[in-house]
Amino acid sequence: MKKIRVIIERSKDFFWAYGDNVDKINGGGETIEEVKQSILECIEIVKSFDDKNIPAALKGEYELVWKLDVGSFLQYYKGIFNQTGIAKLTGINEKLLNHYASGLKKPRPAQAKKIEMALHRLGNELLSVEL
Repeated sequence: MKKIRVIIERSKDFFWAYGDNVDKINGGGETIEEVKQSILECIEIVKSFDDKNIPAALKGEYELVWKLDVGSFLQYYKGIFNQTGIAKLTGINEKLLNHYASGLKKPRPAQAKKIEMALHRLGNELLSVEL
């Protein structure tokens, strides 16, 4: 199955997204939910093009992989994850995480990777839980 990477980024008051590995895919919105819906609508429009103008990745089965910048992730999941919990998972200072969430600072690539790896570890641990 083909994977289509969609990068979601934010400015001060808007989220926008684009296909990282597929042309003609882009969208925007005031929230991440809106930008995801915008991307899905864009894909449907692109798939209605003449066959020769449809990117190969959109022909057949594909999976969307959403890539968020750290600030967008922290903002989107703030009702589920708080900076205290993420600080415990990552060892990154809570105040610094607040700066990332508010957009005052952007993490270095190594910091972003550290957050991503900690979240993946948590996800794997949760997948192994039985209730």
